Amino acid sequence: MAGHHHRRPRRVPEAAHPRRVRPPRADGPDPPRGGRSMVMRAFLAWLMLASVALAQGDTRLMILHDHGNPVVSEMVELTIRGEYDLTVSLEDMEFPNSPDYDWIQVARDDWHKERVNGRLLQIFERKVALFPRREGALTVGPIDHKLTFVQDNGQRAETTVTAAPITLGVKPFPTDAPPLSASQLTLTDELSADPGRLQKNEILTRRVTVEALGALAHHLPVRPDLSEPWLILFSQPEHRETVLTEAGPVARVVWEWQLRPRTGEPAILHAEAFSWFDTDSRQIEVAPLKPIPFGFAGFGSNFGASDQGTWRGWPLAVLALGGGIAASLGLMLQGRGLLPAAAIRARIRRLLPGPHARAMRRAAAEGDLPALRDAVDRHLRWRDQRPPALLADLDRQLYAPDPPPGFDAPRWLAAFRRTLRQA
Repeated sequence: MAGHHHRRPRRVPEAAHPRRVRPPRADGPDPPRGGRSMVMRAFLAWLMLASVALAQGDTRLMILHDHGNPVVSEMVELTIRGEYDLTVSLEDMEFPNSPDYDWIQVARDDWHKERVNGRLLQIFERKVALFPRREGALTVGPIDHKLTFVQDNGQRAETTVTAAPITLGVKPFPTDAPPLSASQLTLTDELSADPGRLQKNEILTRRVTVEALGALAHHLPVRPDLSEPWLILFSQPEHRETVLTEAGPVARVVWEWQLRPRTGEPAILHAEAFSWFDTDSRQIEVAPLKPIPFGFAGFGSNFGASDQGTWRGWPLAVLALGGGIAASLGLMLQGRGLLPAAAIRARIRRLLPGPHARAMRRAAAEGDLPALRDAVDRHLRWRDQRPPALLADLDRQLYAPDPPPGFDAPRWLAAFRRTLRQA
């Protein structure tokens, strides 16, 4: 994300640099004229050295961060803090851009007085939210702060204070999905009418809003494709933005569609979902867009009562069937257009060991937990199953600051596969 452009030095608020009172001059006899010149030159030289010493010895600039081991796309809150024994009147600082991270300033610069080690200093603080784009060692800085300050003699001087760079250890995003990390995610799915009882020529408006606290707008997923052969669909332009709040940056995207079935026959609009990393629980979560059953009110009146009753009871019947029976029933119903092909594939795949079984076994035997987590995620998506609660144990080993000892990867994998068979 682009940072600040070059700008003029900013004037520090008056309250941040109170007026200083000069000490009275000591009385005494005037020195000789030639000696007065030498004394004046010596005094000016001392004053310059004192100013340099003050600017270099009594100033400090630091880059502070709230945590140093984020995953890709996880927000790291930085505080650039300056401690100055100076009366600063103008200042200028530019946060460095990098292809390795996005950043955004989340609050106004704060100038205030604070006592540090018994001395009352002028404090500068700037809050920046940083979002790593890649894994590995990530260096931020150095950062220069250009200051114009008022000396004891009333003259102005300039100095530059530099903060040493810091290094963050960025971990890979837990799945191969597009990285999205947030401390809180809210998904709102609104419909303008009951999709199962639409009137003739009635258009259904669907509006989906996704908000993620601690993320940027471009981190949110792309608009899902809801197109179906039996559906007339018109997509409104999406609205995507990042809003600064007291709790932090909030990424927001709004999708809106106008939908109308081509015929009055009942049909189901497929479900959609995307994964995101919960930075509080340190686990991968899934945000689902539920399937929508479509139909016109009064459709089916020209059919026999038994046929209409069969259609209404069909979803419950499918849910009650076992895996093999459901797959067989799905294959029979596909020709009638009652069960989407994706649902049929998911039911069949849950009966098979899957193409990722060998990768999971190998990673567990070698103790390669990142590879195991990746293979498990691909296996769950292949089976179209939600992550079980047991996955939290593996995530805790990978992402917790102090993971519990004694984790047995092969034993965990055996329990994981038993859980999937029982689901």
